[in-house]
Amino acid sequence: MSDAPEDGWFDYLPGWLRRLAVRAQDARPEDLSAFLPPDEGGRESAVLILFGDDGRGWDGAHVLLIERAHDMRSHAGQVAFPGGAVDPEDADDVAAALREAAEETGLDPAGVRVLATLPSLFLPPSGFVVTPVLAWWRDPSPVSVVDAAEVASVHRVPLAELLDPANRYRVSHPSGFLGPAFDVAGLLVWGFTAGLLDRLMRLAGWEQPWNAADVRELPAWALDPTLLRRTGDARP
Repeated sequence: MSDAPEDGWFDYLPGWLRRLAVRAQDARPEDLSAFLPPDEGGRESAVLILFGDDGRGWDGAHVLLIERAHDMRSHAGQVAFPGGAVDPEDADDVAAALREAAEETGLDPAGVRVLATLPSLFLPPSGFVVTPVLAWWRDPSPVSVVDAAEVASVHRVPLAELLDPANRYRVSHPSGFLGPAFDVAGLLVWGFTAGLLDRLMRLAGWEQPWNAADVRELPAWALDPTLLRRTGDARP
């Protein structure tokens, strides 16, 4: 499913984002993930996939990511898109994604232009049914950690770093999960977020050849982020 963007939406987009914006209108769930929602059950949630640039076009293109607090009950310490559970007062998934992003990063939703509501996906470890909201950061606002109990850090991650083959590989989880990963901005991006970024880069035509045969075990601190506190947050 997809939202129809406002009239003239294509005109204000930078050239580097236009292909993704167009292809997102008809994206299928299987284009985005192998984990599709069950017929019944799952807690509804939404995330904001927010692309922007710093005025330099592609050279300054980035995506907004957060690092979750290291002692949260689920997905502790993982890098994620801003977002969370849909509340009863939220009008829809877009409202939920924007509200959560504002609560987590201080983002001003007035500067965000929604391009599409992507098909809902499933997050098996926590049982969330996640609806990604694709957006363009037309008028960027300052962002930072608002509530340290939920967010450890906030990052505008350059797309050039995400796409650099030297920063890409796959990780293996003790459960048997095998998926894409990125080493960027001093962060390890893996799991749901890395998988969705990987698929979106492919849809956008941005992907560069990288070594998918490079498979590494998840480091201990990725499985237990409390180890970071014990070592002064020093990541190998």
